[in-house]
Amino acid sequence: MAERENAGRDLDAALAERVESLLRQMTLPEKISQMRQVSLSTLEVRDGAVTPESLERLFGDTSVGTIESPLGAPVAEVALKVQAAQEYLRTRTRLGIPAIPIQECLHGPLAHGTTIFPQAIAQGATWNPELIEAMAAVIAHESSAMGVAQALSPLFDLARDPRYGRVEECFGECPTLVASLGTAFVRGLQGGPMTAWQQIAPDRLAATAKHFAGYSVPQAGINIAPSSLGEREMRSLHLAPFEAAVRGAGIASVMPSYNEVDGIPAHANRWLLTTILREEWGFEGYTFSDYGSVEMLSSLHHVAAGQAQAGAMALEAGLDLEAPGIWGFAALPQLVAEGFISEAQIDRAVARILRTKILLGLFDQPRGLPPAELPTCIHIPEHVALARRVADESIILLKNEQDLLPLDPARVRSLAVIGPNADQVQFGDYSPSKSNADGVTVLQGLRNLVGDQVTIRYAKGCSLVGLETDGFAEAVEAARQSDVAVVVIGDTSMILSGVGWGDPTVPAFGTVGEGFDVSDPVPPGVQGELVKAIWETGTPTIVVLLNGRPYCIPWMKAHVPAILEAFYPGEQQGNAIAGVLFGEVNPSGRLPVTIPQSAGHIPTVYDYKPSGRGYYHQPGTPEQPGRDYVFSSPDPLWPFGFGLSYTTFEYSDLEILTPTVAPEGEVRCRFTLANTGERPGQEVAQVYFRDLVSSTTTPVMRLACFTKVALQPGERRVITLSFPASALALWNVQMQRVVEPGEFALMVAASAEDVRLSGTFTVV
Repeated sequence: MAERENAGRDLDAALAERVESLLRQMTLPEKISQMRQVSLSTLEVRDGAVTPESLERLFGDTSVGTIESPLGAPVAEVALKVQAAQEYLRTRTRLGIPAIPIQECLHGPLAHGTTIFPQAIAQGATWNPELIEAMAAVIAHESSAMGVAQALSPLFDLARDPRYGRVEECFGECPTLVASLGTAFVRGLQGGPMTAWQQIAPDRLAATAKHFAGYSVPQAGINIAPSSLGEREMRSLHLAPFEAAVRGAGIASVMPSYNEVDGIPAHANRWLLTTILREEWGFEGYTFSDYGSVEMLSSLHHVAAGQAQAGAMALEAGLDLEAPGIWGFAALPQLVAEGFISEAQIDRAVARILRTKILLGLFDQPRGLPPAELPTCIHIPEHVALARRVADESIILLKNEQDLLPLDPARVRSLAVIGPNADQVQFGDYSPSKSNADGVTVLQGLRNLVGDQVTIRYAKGCSLVGLETDGFAEAVEAARQSDVAVVVIGDTSMILSGVGWGDPTVPAFGTVGEGFDVSDPVPPGVQGELVKAIWETGTPTIVVLLNGRPYCIPWMKAHVPAILEAFYPGEQQGNAIAGVLFGEVNPSGRLPVTIPQSAGHIPTVYDYKPSGRGYYHQPGTPEQPGRDYVFSSPDPLWPFGFGLSYTTFEYSDLEILTPTVAPEGEVRCRFTLANTGERPGQEVAQVYFRDLVSSTTTPVMRLACFTKVALQPGERRVITLSFPASALALWNVQMQRVVEPGEFALMVAASAEDVRLSGTFTVV
């Protein structure tokens, strides 16, 4: 007991002294145990309590760095096991050091019974950082109520290849958008930027930035494949959001990625984990391995001859904790004894983990509520209402020919609801469920909204991935008998993902998500043929895309009158989609990614280089061959930032308030935004810039800042936006980040291809 009293519990002691006090008392095995994770899934429950025997088997007399909460388990089980484990570690181990309970929190805690928010790509479609911060705060409240202290979220990867299955987990393709929404998510989780002297409150979580870095642009779109990136592209694009997470949001933890860049896997990359992360950016948190990545240095990447070499490489690169269990780091005692590494290297890693535990307040008071009290703070009406609001703001209206939408129940007396996702919820990966009992399907949402005012005829039509067309006839007949047809197609994701994960209760297929990549990003199976069959009936057709990746659907764009993009909108998906279809909600979602015409067009992104879409500018067609594709145009199907509304917006009176600006200054502009339609609506005003002459090539446009503005019909508002001149920086020939003097174009736009106002300013 005396030892535990001295184990860093003095709240008045300086942080460094508390950490040093703990390190002095720890043996080498105890230190290395702090660098590992164990799973609580093996704990046994008897008579409503975790058995002491199972706790002793799992921990013995030694604490660990992190404990994995039982992923996907009911909230009461998570709380019971997490809190029992923490109590055991505090009272039954030699030094009484608690662990950091972790949880996946991509769009809600990965525990059954929590609030399921829209998937990350749908969060990106809101273009609303304040909303995402509020959502993340709720995720933190629900997780911490179970005793969880760290979220393995959010992602700061860039979604620049729709073939890649994990595109659904990303906020978008643009570093500025991802940094803005990602740092908002971190603020919501942590309760504000974490500093060396600021604790994270008991109802907040430590956040984890992942996957560091360059992970989301693998060769051929295949998960974990090498990323072909030069240092300038790496720094300009893929490192930029992570830098914002570290320097701007004070993120507590960083997870390296599975992949390799330029021949070096991230978990063995000292340049990434030490030179960039710590020496350049001043990161003070700890690094947490992606699951199985240390072993992959040997088994997949073949840069290590075995366990000991892999562990040494990871430690020397800057990795602090190995998950899901210890493999490479198990060889550290041998490596110390043989003089290959020093105990000081281990101390450095352990100090970072202990420091995080202190900042989380884990030594000071137990986290979590008794399981019986969880219903008072988890999945409560206020949280469900917020999930609905995020869903409302995430849905994107891609096409609305002849104002088919919104539907009027006074005119639409019958509705055919068709498709494999019409009566099936789709939450996306890292969800606790795929059950309709945990959400609202589109069919149910429409029935909730229209009641007996509109006759609804439902037909599934086809399966998500099968090639059978037996159900087409029933679907076609339903469409022929109805005034309007709503065809709901899309994807399904495994509810658990990750190397070595699996759940036998989930259907054994996924079409998107971690490890579910495709060579052609189109609707799976015969869903595209189903849409054509319904369209050929002549019934006005609306396609709703309930999916995890952008689809290349040129035929649908050319023929289907109305298209909604609904990237996995969470548990309230059916109510939100119904609200948009019938005009209760004016759609305000905007594309966080560019949608290419075909797989052959990838990568298609808004921030391409001046030569990125060809030189000849003579796009061809099958009927009229050309150049810069002989039979096609390099243009996107829909551009980044695009989204229609049921009202119209007018931009006018641009004034660049800083015609000249210093490199350390701020660029400011002002313009008038007006709602010129007949409905209230929200517009996402986007400000882009272009460096007109630069020493290294720069994109034709970059997003500088944006704002989401709600306006009543006829309302006009003067909007003033600003961004730091440091955003204009490039990496020059000497690989130095500089803001170069010269002229810049400034563009105020409704999307990357809809510039409404423009002007210039000069950096002096």
